[in-house]
Amino acid sequence: MVRMSRSIMLSVAALALALPVHATELPAAVREQLKTSPYVYISTQRKDGSYGKPAEIWFLDHQGAVWVGTPPTTWRVKRIKHGRTNAKIAVGKPDGPSFDAVGTIVKDPKVADLMFETYAKKYPDRWPGYEKRFRDGMKDGSRVLVKYTPK
Repeated sequence: MVRMSRSIMLSVAALALALPVHATELPAAVREQLKTSPYVYISTQRKDGSYGKPAEIWFLDHQGAVWVGTPPTTWRVKRIKHGRTNAKIAVGKPDGPSFDAVGTIVKDPKVADLMFETYAKKYPDRWPGYEKRFRDGMKDGSRVLVKYTPK
């Protein structure tokens, strides 16, 4: 009987490992707002478990996640580096449709380039004044790419 139980457990474990793992899908209201909103508002988790004040930021909606380019000196990046990856993302306004997310710092030049292309279209009046800072910053480390995946 012990052999059978072990065998069953191994089969179940193998099946579980073979199944694809998907991030939580964004709610419909959030997906709709992401299509038209110029900003998201990111609140990150403090040491005590509370969330900081929402910070308005430009964003890229890509592959079911929200991506931002930000200086590594921001609280959102400092907290990720210290293992506090939880965030709340509100879309359009601080009290707009929102979702819980996990932030990670990512090095992906292709996504950064897509972000720059998107920002040029999405923020045509302001992007020319920031483009050099963003492009140079991603190269020299004065900006990092952060991916917020729904949880």
